[in-house]
This record gives sequence, structure tokens and C-alpha cells, in this order.
Amino acid sequence: MTFEPTREAGLRQLRAFLPNAGRRYAEQRNFDFGADKRDNVSVLSPYLRHRLVTEREVAAAVLERHGPQAPFKFLQEVFWRTYWKGWLEAHPDVWQRYRATLETLHHDMPSGLRKAVESATAGMTGIDAFDHWVHELNETGYLHNHARMWFASIWVFTLRLPWELGAEFFLHHLIDGDPASNTLSWRWVAGLQTKGKTYLATADNISRYTEGRFAPQSLATRAVPLDEPPLAAARPLPLGDQLPRGEDFVLLLCEEDLGIETLGLDKARIRTIGLTSIEDRRTLAGASPGVKTFTQGALEDTAARSRALFPDAPVMLAKPDSLIDWLQSTGIKLLVTPYCPVGPAQEALDALRDEIERLGVRRLSIRRSWDSHAWPHAGKGFFQLGNNIPRILDAEGLPAG
Repeated sequence: MTFEPTREAGLRQLRAFLPNAGRRYAEQRNFDFGADKRDNVSVLSPYLRHRLVTEREVAAAVLERHGPQAPFKFLQEVFWRTYWKGWLEAHPDVWQRYRATLETLHHDMPSGLRKAVESATAGMTGIDAFDHWVHELNETGYLHNHARMWFASIWVFTLRLPWELGAEFFLHHLIDGDPASNTLSWRWVAGLQTKGKTYLATADNISRYTEGRFAPQSLATRAVPLDEPPLAAARPLPLGDQLPRGEDFVLLLCEEDLGIETLGLDKARIRTIGLTSIEDRRTLAGASPGVKTFTQGALEDTAARSRALFPDAPVMLAKPDSLIDWLQSTGIKLLVTPYCPVGPAQEALDALRDEIERLGVRRLSIRRSWDSHAWPHAGKGFFQLGNNIPRILDAEGLPAG
């Protein structure tokens, strides 16, 4: 399986999946038929991850094709991504704690643990399903969502490895690797996200939902929840900014949001557009070659689309360490970026805050209405948000039933 890193490829994949987004998806979504047979799921996550295609566009297309009832299971999956992001926005200390733990583990990792991790990430555990998924992840940059859950459960409860290292392995290799979805899903499997609730991978379940392709032996039979110190209280959601009217600005995009067509920008006032990548900040080891290839291709596709949309605005692909020089060279005193949620992109931009201010430049962070409508419902469990899906869709002007 390969992913073409363009918006058009994402829209093409959406059109191909639409007939299957209703009852068929609900009935077959948990089956992992293998890398060459993915038509039971959307495979849209790489495009949603970078907002080459947006959640709203997906929801609108599915609702137009099926109405609000038949595709509800699929719509819930779209909203899970939104939920994780909103939850982490309110609990940034979870991301900070995860990153700090990784720093400690890498700095002072016992040799026995290092060997065990190396064996697992090389696909040499002797657990047939797990080893296969390691190689599939390395080769394709993608795993079925059910396989990700099984993998994480085996990593934590059978191999007894730190969940943070498993989450880092995923984030390094997954083309659709999202800081919120990845981190919090691993925490959920381990019993940290929903206190006391774990996910246990079993041989019978794996065999059933892979149609007998695997029969893993010696899996853990109990999943005792992990523990951690108490988390900080949820913070109020940061506010997004409004795009000013009548003022020239510089637009900066990174791979967090490349949907330049759907940002509601003021065409007349964009003076120049910069695109940059922070994939090397994804993990302590950066990102895999597959992730870098997709990200670079997505940035180049966005640059081409930007030139077509805004022919009077010069477009430049810039390295993060050259952003300040680029910004200074524009002479424009207003920098606009799409809202960067908690994660490496936000860290990278925050690290430039003092230098941006030193130039006398104001920075505005524009948040999409989809996030603004959904994130206030993401402070607790998913079903608080899930129960509000019709209300969120209605606020987005979409048919909610």
C-alpha cells in the first residue's frame, strides 16, 4: 500500500470509499484483511492527519451520500480524531510528561530493556502477528486501527515494555501519526486514559478479525492497568484568533494543516506564503523515510495549489531554522498560521515566539470552526462529545438527522 501525498489523491480516496461508508463499514471495520485489501475502511487518515482533506469535507460527503443514520459508525471514527485533539488541548501536561519520560528512557535505558525494545522493533519476538505488523509498518507507514490496538496491548502486557517507547515507535513510522490520537490511544490501551480500563489482545480475537491469518501464542492473559501520578487539572481551552480584515499578512503553513483552500483566507491581503516541515521533531529519532517522503510531497503539493490559488503571493518552502530570516525579509508585521494543537508543531512555533516578537511581528493563530465547535465537548470521555455530534454537525451547517 502506498499513499500519494496530494489533496487530489485524498479526495479521490474519499470518493472511492463513499459507497462503503454506511452499513458495510459498520459491519466490517474491525477486520484486518491485510495491506492489499483495505476497502472495508476509508484509509483517509494520512490526508485527514495533514488536513489535505478536512473532517468537515469527509462528513459532508458521507452525509450527502447516506444521510445521517447509516454512516454514524464512520462519523464517530472521524470524531474520535477530533476528540483526542480536543482532550489533549485541555491536558497539555500529558504530552509534556510523555516527552519527558522518553528523554529519561533514552538517556538511561538499561541494556536488557534496550535489547528487548530492539528485538520488538525489528519484528523478532516470535509472536507471528506482532512481527508481521512491525514489518508492515516499516514497509507501508500504516496499520489497520484494530492492529494498532492489538500491537499496543502486546507491547505493554505481553512484552512488558514501556508504553511511551511503543507510542514513539508508532509516531516515528506512521504516515498518519498524530500526537494526540497516538499518545492517548496508547494510554487508553495501558489503562491510563480511562482509569482502570485496559485493552487485552487475545489470540482468538486476532485470529477472528484477521480471518485466521495469525495464531499468536503466549499472549498475556491479564491486562493490569498501569499507574501514574495524578494529572494536572484541565486548563481552559485556548482561544483561536480571528482573521483580520483589511491588513496585509504573511501566511505560514506546516504539515499540521495544509488545507489552504478551506481556511477562509482573505486572498487580497496575503502577501507571501511560507511552508515548513517539523517532521524531524516528531520523535527523538525524527521521522521515518516514509513519513518524510509523504510530508515533503504534501508540502510540495500544497505549494503548487497555493500558487494556483494566490498567483500574486510568492510561495517559499523554508526550513524551520530559516523561518525568522524569511519572515524578516518580507517586511510584513502580521504572521497568520492555522491553529497548531498540542504537539511538536506547537512546540516549534512556540520556540520562535521571542524572535518573532523581537521583529515586531504579531502572530495570529486561526482555528477551524470544526475544532471550535467540537473541542468544548472533549474535556471528559468520548461519549460526551459523541452525544453532541448532531449538534456539532448542525453548527457546521451539515444535516444532523
